Amino acid sequence: MTEIKLHNSLSRKKEIFAPIDPENVRMYVCGPTVYDRAHIGNARPVVVFDVLYRLLREVYGADHVTYVRNFTDVDDKINARAAESGRSIGEITSETTQWYLDDMGALGAMEPDHMPRATQYIAQMVTMIEKLIADGFAYAHEGHVLFRVRKYADYGKLSGRSVDDMIAGARVEVASYKEDPMDFVLWKPSDDATPGWDSPWGRGRPGWHIECSAMSYELLGASFDIHGGGNDLMFPHHENEIAQSCCANGGQSMANYWLHNEMLQVEGKKMSKSLGNFFTVRDLLDEGIPGEVVRFVFLSTHYRKPMDWTVEKARNAEATLRRWYELTVDLEPTNEAEFVADKDILDALSNDLNTHLALSKLRKMTANPQALLDNARLLGFMSDECRVQFNIVDETPKVFGVSSNFQHSKLLSEIGKKLEVTRVKAMESKNFSEVDRIKGALVAAGVEVRMSKAGVELLPAAGFDASKLEGLL
Repeated sequence: MTEIKLHNSLSRKKEIFAPIDPENVRMYVCGPTVYDRAHIGNARPVVVFDVLYRLLREVYGADHVTYVRNFTDVDDKINARAAESGRSIGEITSETTQWYLDDMGALGAMEPDHMPRATQYIAQMVTMIEKLIADGFAYAHEGHVLFRVRKYADYGKLSGRSVDDMIAGARVEVASYKEDPMDFVLWKPSDDATPGWDSPWGRGRPGWHIECSAMSYELLGASFDIHGGGNDLMFPHHENEIAQSCCANGGQSMANYWLHNEMLQVEGKKMSKSLGNFFTVRDLLDEGIPGEVVRFVFLSTHYRKPMDWTVEKARNAEATLRRWYELTVDLEPTNEAEFVADKDILDALSNDLNTHLALSKLRKMTANPQALLDNARLLGFMSDECRVQFNIVDETPKVFGVSSNFQHSKLLSEIGKKLEVTRVKAMESKNFSEVDRIKGALVAAGVEVRMSKAGVELLPAAGFDASKLEGLL
């Protein structure tokens, strides 16, 4: 069996993945708070853990992997959005949940095996909180229930901080109902205008952290294999999950492997509305950018490195995918039961999800279109839906102003082959006049010409005009 190695945030090192039960490999990933469209930063962990899900299914078998990703549908942000819009909370969460599923599906993400909503597990949260109180790890005061952080000796192990350092270096809420500033909320009271449920501590609603502990316990058990999310969740969310889960479940480890992806930037800057570089996945899709282009850009950078979204990367991704679709236009995927993943691709993914290397290996498969198609699908590319987008003839969608027309792609491919042959002859004769002529005509038509030892690559750039390519073949 293929050996998988993953970087465990808990041990801060790469470890060989050994599931608790190879017949039931279990993974939990923190999902969205559903009150608005998902921005592209929200989408990165979805794509990252979708690749891991695909890898686990390939290695252990699709029937032996369970993937859970939750929806937070009770939250103060949702309450505020309802108050602003005059719409009901249920209407907002239902709509935005479907938006999320549609947008992530467009990026090639498979739906998890379970997608629990927090509001469906209130009773289980109450039961867990009662257990924490009974064992002295939590207390009720002024309608609130709080977790006693100092009662859990390993608090801070995941993030590498001590409780005293956290208090000294962070802003913590000081409130009359807290015994210690570091104690965090498990349950809080609700007024008449706020969603609430009956509990032993009065009408109220759960704190954020308890929902993931309760849902993962119900669906995956007290201990499971992998817990994932963005590194912004490591503290306090994941730290608090570990504390309350271990204390409620008799000191068990919760998850054996903790994986965290790095954050995303846009053109080298932090994404923010004030800088004007904030956009949602839907914004990109509505501009005509195929979801697989977004996925390709994401996977071009290792998940544990900061990722920079740029227009140039999107253009390059679009050009590469367009060429792959051209090469495989007449092919059908190999039957799933008969497909055998390429060893180099599988090795790259098994080495802590080295998707950058896996894409590099795919680029070298153009001589074997069937292998390219099958292995690209393993990484979530070459879907039937996206194939239509890349093969449109009557309509010409734009990707950052770049044509995705299949006929143009085919024309550029043929010209690229001619230029490569011409270049080889020129290197032998030392006469590069014809190479320069073709390059000049391409540049005048708005085509970026890239030549390297690996060959010739032609990329349509801003101002691309296919009519100016006539006569080059």
